[in-house]
Amino acid sequence: MAHNIDFHAATGAMGGGDISLVNPGEEVTIRFKATKTGVFVYHCAPGGTMVPLHVTSGMNGAIMVLPRGGLRDEKGNPVHYDKAYYIAEQDYYVPKDAAGNYKTYPKPSDGFPDMLKVFQTLTPSHLVFNGVTGALTGKNALTATVGEKVLFITSQANRDTRIHLIGGHADLVWLGGSFNDKPATNYETWSVPGGTAVAALYEFRQPGTYAYVNHNLIEAFVFNAVAQVKVSGKWNDNLLKEIAKPHLMSPADTLLMP
Repeated sequence: MAHNIDFHAATGAMGGGDISLVNPGEEVTIRFKATKTGVFVYHCAPGGTMVPLHVTSGMNGAIMVLPRGGLRDEKGNPVHYDKAYYIAEQDYYVPKDAAGNYKTYPKPSDGFPDMLKVFQTLTPSHLVFNGVTGALTGKNALTATVGEKVLFITSQANRDTRIHLIGGHADLVWLGGSFNDKPATNYETWSVPGGTAVAALYEFRQPGTYAYVNHNLIEAFVFNAVAQVKVSGKWNDNLLKEIAKPHLMSPADTLLMP
C-alpha cells in the first residue's frame, strides 16, 4: 500500500506528506527544518479515507523539538527533568461478526471496508495507551523515585482526550504542546486535542502506584486508556496521612448523620 508521513512539526508540502509518499518497494528521504519548538504529532496521510484508516491502525507517533536553551518554567527559569515518558493514546475500530466476535482478516487491507463502517459511528472498539492493553500497567508500569521530575509527553492523533495523574498533578503543562509559550501551572487535568501532543512535568512527592488516565473514566477503566507509574521512596505524612483506619460507625456517629 502507499504510505507517507505528515510531520506536524514541518512546514509546507502537507507537512512532508506530499514529498514522502512511497508505493510498495519504494523508499524516500526528506529533510525539514524545525522552526517551532514543542511536541508534535506525525502520522500517515496518503489521502482520502486512507488517512483515518491508517491513523486508526496505529500509524502515528510524536516528535519533540526542544528549545536550544532548554525548557523554561512560567517565570522564565530553566527547567530540568530526570526522565521523559511518551504515552500515545490509540483508538481502534475493529469490526465484529454477526455473533459479536471480533473479526480477523488474512491481511490488514482486507479489513478496511468493514473498518470504514465502524469508524463512521465515531465509536472506538478499543482505546489503549502505547498500542495494546496493559502496555504500561503491571510489570510494564513506568517507574520513578520520590524527588524525580518526570516529563510526560502524551499524543492523540485522532480524538480529543483529557489526561489526569491520579495522586499527582501537572506542575507545569505546555498546553497545545508549544514550548514557545509559558507553561501553565498546577493543573489537575489537561486536554490533548486530537492531532496534538502535550508535555507535562511533575515532581513525584510520595511513593506508591499512580494511575495516569484518560479522565473520561469510562474510556480509562472500561476501554483501558490507563497507565501506571510505580514510585519508590519515603512517605511524607505532612502531605497525606490516614488519621483513623476504616471502622464501623458508633451509634453516636449514626445519630449525628442527617
